[in-house]
Amino acid sequence: MRAELEHLRCIEQHLLGGPGPARPAPGPALEADAEAQRQAYGALYMAGQRQLRRELAAIHQTLYSPRVGRWAWTAAAAGLRLVFARWGRRTQS
Repeated sequence: MRAELEHLRCIEQHLLGGPGPARPAPGPALEADAEAQRQAYGALYMAGQRQLRRELAAIHQTLYSPRVGRWAWTAAAAGLRLVFARWGRRTQS
């Protein structure tokens, strides 16, 4: 395995708490890399949470906000109903 992949595997094992296969205790370089990886995972988790909240807010907006088109037609129909009702009363008098 390439050295970079081996190093990443060691970092992952360190983060998961598992001992490496016949490896000595992690050194300060591995500790620093593991901490950087932990912070990167935290940042990705937070970004995913924000994206999920935005998507849920958009779904909520779509489902529960008043639909302008539907209410506009309803208001127009009610207005026409009033006009025709008044017009009908004037012609009958």
